[in-house]
Amino acid sequence: MRACLLFPSHRAARTAGFTLLEVLVALVIVGTALGASLRAIGSLTQNSSGLRSSMMATWSAENRLAQIRLAREWPAMGKRSFECAQGELNLSCEEEVFATPNPFFRRVEVSVFDAANPERRIIKLTQIVSNG
Repeated sequence: MRACLLFPSHRAARTAGFTLLEVLVALVIVGTALGASLRAIGSLTQNSSGLRSSMMATWSAENRLAQIRLAREWPAMGKRSFECAQGELNLSCEEEVFATPNPFFRRVEVSVFDAANPERRIIKLTQIVSNG
């Protein structure tokens, strides 16, 4: 009996810790969870960049439409392009003025494009302008 107390059985020592296999399984689970977390964070970063450029483009288009309203401008028919950068984001705006069925009103459309990728329209806002 005394020998059992001095020398614990092999079985009792084995249950005191984790096996190498258990540690490896735990590491795989933690690694998978961290990988999924990093992927989610990367996706949020990309979405944040897109939302930022969309917000800046909206501001550019709204600035031009507000300028027309405040100056009580009667814009000439046709299309014109101009730079409309916001902060460090280089944007290009295109203003197009159309006639309406009522000759006292015109429709103004302002489209905002990414200057680095001119084919990509970020936003398009429309406003009706009265003469007078």
